Amino acid sequence: MARTIIEPGRIERQYWRDLWHYRELFYVLAWRDISVRYKQTVIGVAWAVLQPLIATIIFTVIFGKLAKIPPDGVPYPLLVMAAMLPWQFFSSSLTSSSQSLVNSANMISKVYFPRMIIPAGAVITAMVDLLITFGLVLILMAWFHFLPTWRFIVLPFLVVMAFLAALGPGLLLTALNVKYRDFRYIIPFIVQIGMYVSPVGFPSTVVQEKFPQWIGLYSLNPMVGVIDGFRWALLGGKGGITLPSFALSLAVIVLFALLGVWYFRKTEKTFADVI
Repeated sequence: MARTIIEPGRIERQYWRDLWHYRELFYVLAWRDISVRYKQTVIGVAWAVLQPLIATIIFTVIFGKLAKIPPDGVPYPLLVMAAMLPWQFFSSSLTSSSQSLVNSANMISKVYFPRMIIPAGAVITAMVDLLITFGLVLILMAWFHFLPTWRFIVLPFLVVMAFLAALGPGLLLTALNVKYRDFRYIIPFIVQIGMYVSPVGFPSTVVQEKFPQWIGLYSLNPMVGVIDGFRWALLGGKGGITLPSFALSLAVIVLFALLGVWYFRKTEKTFADVI
């Protein structure tokens, strides 16, 4: 007959093991989020296509045609779509993960499981949109006769980098949102402003040439390194990436990931009481 031994602090020691043990719950929650997102919608998965496509058209007209932003030697629509690939993933992940704990209040208050599964599952769900947008990028590359180079093999690392860039702030914000519900109003503002301070509608070469004194502060934006990295991998070295700027963005991503995990684990014990 199996025995269960309850010891003080044991849950803390095996928390990361529990994440693997509850992996089926992770799959179930991720599938639930995917089905809910596209259930009872008129055009279903096509929303994942229309959002980056419409954004690319708007950026092309406003920044490419009217503002005459230099596209760094590549067709401007392709420059924007290569940036929309990680940005759409980041914005969708951050929005959904930051609200994930509050939206799962009933589950959290009734049963034990590692709570980190919920926001992590929300980030994984956004991978569906990432794959769809990646298909659009490939279509545009074929349309403009852009052949992939050896840099293409770096994409898996950049996807992991984008995942951490979304997960770290997502863990931090969702933990804060449990206690301070005001954060649900701040998050859309962060996403909206972030699109315009990130190199989505322009290459980083514009900042490097016109505002070299601000390049350090500019690179503190974690999405700068991610977007420049995706452009570098997809567009054959284009996009204005520099090693110092990329390294600084990567360092900020790692810092936010560690901070997010630390604060989430620190406050996780109180979620069921506060939520």
